[in-house]
This record gives sequence, structure tokens and C-alpha cells, in this order.
Amino acid sequence: MELREALTEQYHAGLAMLAECVAKCPDNVWQEGKYPRAFWRIAFHAVYFTHLYLGQDEESYQPWPARREGLHSALWNRPWEVEPFELPNDVEIYRRQEILEYIRFVDEIIDATIDQMDLAADVSGFSWYKNIGKLSHQLMNLRHLQGHVGQLSERLMEKGVDTNWVAKSEGRQLQ
Repeated sequence: MELREALTEQYHAGLAMLAECVAKCPDNVWQEGKYPRAFWRIAFHAVYFTHLYLGQDEESYQPWPARREGLHSALWNRPWEVEPFELPNDVEIYRRQEILEYIRFVDEIIDATIDQMDLAADVSGFSWYKNIGKLSHQLMNLRHLQGHVGQLSERLMEKGVDTNWVAKSEGRQLQ
């Protein structure tokens, strides 16, 4: 099996598992979690960084077209404006459907992105990740995604909601 094919199928599998966690999350759990660990925020974080690190470098990153600019930047620059310790009901957060759309967006670009990636590059392309080549950076990105999928699926299991393990995915799975 070729390396690019393996990376592609594992990204699709990881995103399918993330999408299942998001889809199965009970409404009362969506905002649950001690700051900054609300379920929705972990799901957004997982898909955002998967998307970001799929780029060859910082400069080639193309933001998700449906992002909410104010909310998106506040998540990383001013999180206290988005998610205080106790969320009032009227706080505008990313809704389940929006995060599922973002996951689908990333799933749709996986094949072409991996095909074009210079996996032999000696650098990650991201200034905060020094001394790591592009291939190793992609493996780290997959571990990051799966770490958060594990976190979310454990939360769901505590609520009696089971999720499925996806060993590999052959092509885009999300509709």
C-alpha cells in the first residue's frame, strides 16, 4: 500500500468517527464540560486543527468558507468572550450542524490535499512545530484528531451512547 493512500484512508476514518460523535451527542451534552472543555468546542478544535495542519504550510491555509469570523477568532484569541465559565443560553456557539458541515468540508479536500502534499519536506510548514518533517507532522495530526475523538467518545459512553470504531475508510464517507 502506498503511503498517501494510507494517510488518506486514515484521515477519512478519523473524520467519520468525529462526525459520529458530533451527530450522536445528546443536546444536553453539547455545551457540557468545564471551561474550555465543552463538547462542541473540543469537536470544533479537532476539525479546525485537522484542517489547518493538512496544509503544506501556514501560508497555504485556506479557511473554511462558512466560518463565523468573530466567533472563530475569539475561540483562539479571546476565549473568555465566547465561553465564560457558565454559558448563558444566548451565547452564540457553533451548532452541531455547522460542525458536521465543517467536518464534511475537510473530508472533501483530503484526497486532493494529500496527493499534492510534499511529504518528504524536512519541515512541518508551521513555525510553532520546529524540528519535525512533513510526514511526521501528518502522523501527529492524525494522532491529535484521534485523541480528541477518543475524548468525545468517552464522554458519550459515560452518557450511555456508543460509537463505532472505523479501522479504515475507502474514500469520502461523509454526505
